[in-house]
Amino acid sequence: MASKFIESRRLWFLLVSALVIASCITGLFAGHLWNSNGWPQFLEFWQASLHPDLTATLVATAWQALLTTLAYAICGTVFSVCLGFIGSVLISEVGGQVLGMVFLPNFGRVLRSLLMIPRAIHEMLWGLLLINLWGLDPLTAIAAITIPFSAIVATVFGDILDDTPCQPFEAILQSGGRPFNAFLYGLIPSASKNLLSYSFYRFECSLRSAATLGIIGVGGLGHEIFLSLQSLQYQQVWTFIYALVVLNGGIDGCSAWCRQRLGCQIRINLHLKDAPKFKQVHSERSPIPHPQGSSSNSLFSCTLMMSGLLGLVVWSWSYISPDLSALIAPQTWRNSQQVIAGVWPLKPSDLTLLELLDFSWQTLGMALMAIIGAGCGGMLLSFGTAANFFLPGGIFLRKQTSLWRQGLSRVLVGALRLFLLLCRAIPAPIWALIVLFIVFPGVLPGAIALGIHNLGILGRLMAEVNENLDQQPLMALQAQGAPSYSVFLYGVLPMTLPRFLAYSCYRWEVGMRETVIVGLVGAGGLGRLLNEQLSSFDSSGVLWTLCCFIFLSLSVDWLSQHLRQQLQLV
Repeated sequence: MASKFIESRRLWFLLVSALVIASCITGLFAGHLWNSNGWPQFLEFWQASLHPDLTATLVATAWQALLTTLAYAICGTVFSVCLGFIGSVLISEVGGQVLGMVFLPNFGRVLRSLLMIPRAIHEMLWGLLLINLWGLDPLTAIAAITIPFSAIVATVFGDILDDTPCQPFEAILQSGGRPFNAFLYGLIPSASKNLLSYSFYRFECSLRSAATLGIIGVGGLGHEIFLSLQSLQYQQVWTFIYALVVLNGGIDGCSAWCRQRLGCQIRINLHLKDAPKFKQVHSERSPIPHPQGSSSNSLFSCTLMMSGLLGLVVWSWSYISPDLSALIAPQTWRNSQQVIAGVWPLKPSDLTLLELLDFSWQTLGMALMAIIGAGCGGMLLSFGTAANFFLPGGIFLRKQTSLWRQGLSRVLVGALRLFLLLCRAIPAPIWALIVLFIVFPGVLPGAIALGIHNLGILGRLMAEVNENLDQQPLMALQAQGAPSYSVFLYGVLPMTLPRFLAYSCYRWEVGMRETVIVGLVGAGGLGRLLNEQLSSFDSSGVLWTLCCFIFLSLSVDWLSQHLRQQLQLV
């Protein structure tokens, strides 16, 4: 048994290594890469960051765009979480017991398989499709976020419900309680923290998606950044970028505060069942809670958050004012008929099979190069941004150190956190347009843009893994006189590395879907092919390319899930 396990791990290692080498060859040895003539414009762009345009008119425009982006994110998150929860009940095993669908054992599996299709298509592509139906109405942005995110939330929530200990649920059933009551009072309370934690993470993803959707013209900060960048108004670009960074930073802080009040440890749980347990680290910024009144404080926090959420939803809906009548308007029906008529009857693709395989390989290589760079960089920066390593009282900095070293460590940690915030706040297509100043169109600029964007996301997720480490093994090593580097090598890395790799595999799935959006602005792969087909109104070609992209995304999802299963056995 052990020999089979070792052999399986070797095969997976060889497969991933071959993919890495081939993708690097595809991206780094594909003709001319660097555009030396673009360096002056590239430097001018970064110099403009020191003196953004702060005129009253532009600041007012930035404020309105910020509110629009926030409203899109709130509405998209609320709808996707509500629909995703309903879907999770339908696809989970415990949900089948509650709904009495034991006689349909394959219903959940079939529905879970069907949900893979909408979540394989990026929300920006959904936006481009829905524009043909509803135009640039805010309903387009909300639906473009809701459709793929509902499928993603349903899948993750379903896993959370199935992985939650079901002893209270079964106890209520055995005592004669109804299945719905057992689900409501025996399972939901145990799963609520993971459900809420992932909901907060999904809200942060919705915020980034709302900014990305602005590029297709639905408004918001992404739209303003794209327009200013196209007109080479770099000072205006940085005004909107700073507004986007402030918005993401504010939401990030509010999310951390809410999760801390509710006792949610991390934003997303990848269900590594055999991974080391994590618990909240009580550092200077997260004081140890007192047992007295904890339940009342939690109830008050929940009531306050629900009231605030309801108010935000009402404000968001009234601010953007989507036209719901467009759902049943005759014009929508006519637009749908035109879209179907443009695709059907389906014509053979003008591209040969080898050409499609070449574009698919470029897309796969782009995503793999991006996630390798983001994963390695995120691991390194996660230790520099975590609160329990280089801040006073951490593993590498004792409280007895001098004040100037403590101050320097706080400045460095703050600078790294700001850098990661900037990386993840700016949408990947905007990063691609910036990189295209100095890199010729192809796989490399797309990989760099996706790598920078995912670096900010992975760096923060991995930092939270470090901050939620169980401190007892580390304190035991320190009590035995082990130096800091030994505590790090033999205490920290064994607990964090499996989860780091799992996060990287998960972001590889997401990065695979994001390759299409950087391709739409000039990078290579299937996204660039799709942009050319959209520009030439080649509806049949668009459909063939989408089918190829969906198949590639599902293949990466399958491979990523198997890699994470291998990590569970480590």
